[in-house]
Amino acid sequence: MKFTIKHDIKGRMRIHLAMKRMTFKEADSFEYYLNCYDGIKKVKVYERTADAVVYYNCSRREIIDYVRKFSFKKLQVPEKVFECSSRELEAKYSEKIITDIVLHYGKRLILPLCVRRVWVIVKMLFYILRGLKTLKNKRLQVELLDAIAITAAVLSGDYNTASSIMFLLKIGDTLEDWTHKRSIDDLARQMSLNIDKVWLVTDTGEVQVNSSDIECGDEVVVRMGNMIPFDGEVSRGEAMVNQASMTGESEAVCKSVGMSVFAGTVIEEGEITIKVTQTEGCGRFDKIVKMIEESEKLKSSLESKAERLADKLVPYTLVGSGLTWLISRNVQKSLSVLMVDYSCALKMAMPISVLSAIKEASEYGITVKGGRFLEAVAEADTIVLDKTGTLTKAQPTVVKVVSFNGESEDELLREAACLEEHFPHSVARAVVDAAEKKGLLHEEMHADVDYIVAHGIASTINKEKVVIGSYHFVMEDEGVVIPNGKKKQFDSLPDEYSHLYFAKNGKLAACILIEDPMREEVKEVIEGLRNEGFEHIVMMTGDSERTAKKIASEAGITEYYAEVLPEDKAGYVERAKAEGRKVIMVGDGINDSPALSASDAGIAISDGAEIARQIADITISSSNLESLVILRRISSLLMKRIKFNYRTIVGFNTALIGLGIAGVLPPATSALLHNSSTLALGLKSMTKLIPENKEK
Repeated sequence: MKFTIKHDIKGRMRIHLAMKRMTFKEADSFEYYLNCYDGIKKVKVYERTADAVVYYNCSRREIIDYVRKFSFKKLQVPEKVFECSSRELEAKYSEKIITDIVLHYGKRLILPLCVRRVWVIVKMLFYILRGLKTLKNKRLQVELLDAIAITAAVLSGDYNTASSIMFLLKIGDTLEDWTHKRSIDDLARQMSLNIDKVWLVTDTGEVQVNSSDIECGDEVVVRMGNMIPFDGEVSRGEAMVNQASMTGESEAVCKSVGMSVFAGTVIEEGEITIKVTQTEGCGRFDKIVKMIEESEKLKSSLESKAERLADKLVPYTLVGSGLTWLISRNVQKSLSVLMVDYSCALKMAMPISVLSAIKEASEYGITVKGGRFLEAVAEADTIVLDKTGTLTKAQPTVVKVVSFNGESEDELLREAACLEEHFPHSVARAVVDAAEKKGLLHEEMHADVDYIVAHGIASTINKEKVVIGSYHFVMEDEGVVIPNGKKKQFDSLPDEYSHLYFAKNGKLAACILIEDPMREEVKEVIEGLRNEGFEHIVMMTGDSERTAKKIASEAGITEYYAEVLPEDKAGYVERAKAEGRKVIMVGDGINDSPALSASDAGIAISDGAEIARQIADITISSSNLESLVILRRISSLLMKRIKFNYRTIVGFNTALIGLGIAGVLPPATSALLHNSSTLALGLKSMTKLIPENKEK
């Protein structure tokens, strides 16, 4: 692709493709191509000018060579890239605002005065109709105040004021709708499915294939803890399915043969085979958007309080305007009160603040399902952190397989991987990856597998009962014994690694040593959380006391609990809440789900188990725990912004009313100042809470 460099400084380059402009699809394709390069940190493509701003941390020559290789014809772009694009939405609203501004001021320059007045009267009828419609609900709302103010201005002969009021209201409505729609769509995209592989049922058994290869009529197997990837009908099995993402139901429902299931829902217990009736791109995104828009979770308590206050203040504004006229007999003073109301600004600024904060959080890889969870994070004094996959790296590795039954290490690893590949856990992935790296491929050797949450897996291989999992599950619950003469070898297993035990027919066959090092940023993150005001930082893990103590010490955590079960984590959260504390829980596995549900705000790691992400109120990127500190900062700054908006709206509008009653401000000026301040506050609420130069 031919291009020119328009601007170039260290780490940043603005390039222009050899074309006048790009279509939305072309811009998305080029942005996708640039984001695929590891040396590029951030990209912004402008379709109108065919420009792209590239931020990079590699050599300048690498970027130039990479862009030269680009070709629209050769590039294969996943359809999801276009489905999740917001370019068309952004262009639609920006063009609408520009058009409205040009028409408003253009009419004043071109149209005769008499025509402009007729146009104002025609537009006024729309606002009157909108105001009257609110009376059907037997409530006095801001739309009625707008209608009365515009009508009063026209009746008093002040057509310019009426026109300005309607213009500002229209711009305000467009901006509010734009921000709301953009924030909802961004949130929905974050919540959309991201399932790459599924288990397809074939004549020879289960085969793992790309989800894009599935067609209607195919059968796929979904097990406990996994998300259902397609709409379909249960053909075999029975499971308890969490459908909160689609239906809003808080309790899991039983799904058996012949019943329908929905894409995006999660299996809490059991295993089912689904006959696919709808594949990708069949309305799931729209379903999620609808669910978010209808959900009360989008409102924080401060936001809801402001909206309730806004509705309550409308009658008082009307009464105040009437009393002003009765006392002063001055229509101008009465109109000054009428043209200033609190509810318009309150109802516009508060939701925009929340949705803008959700949008800003998404830029850091943080998905927040509603404003009230940001409020919970801001108020929390206790944070509970799971260890494996949260404080430790999300990709543990197998260091060694220690054989206790004389079989080869590779054979034992192959059998363990055959069991573990069916289940969503970072340790399970480590075993599977280790087998793949050694080329230890396998056919499905086992019978049906039974997954015991937070413990392990039970099945049969070659008619032998096999179990794999924690010490508690394998050695205590299952009563597995150490083979004769192997006790010394067992006692000498190194303590610095996590241990995964594999047994056959009641005897220990192998111990898989897992290296699960702590994330490099953990110590800094823990210190950051303390600086952000958390009084209690707690680590909980199912690992041994020895391992837990080591990790807690390295992380700088003083309160930790080892060898805990899922119910123990949830129990701690419930006790802390009973003591009056606000608690947030951070985890990534199926065993964290009860605690995530019990907390004031549950936070899941993005590459953890689907059920954890489903139940959680917030999802953060797995790449860096710094997201936790950023989330707390955004939440705290949002609460400050909401309180500031509230004080500003009440104070400024009260001052306008006072100046209007005193006769200092004429109605036109009061209306202009009120609407301008509302618009300015709305625009201010759309700005970032954390400036880019202060990002950490």
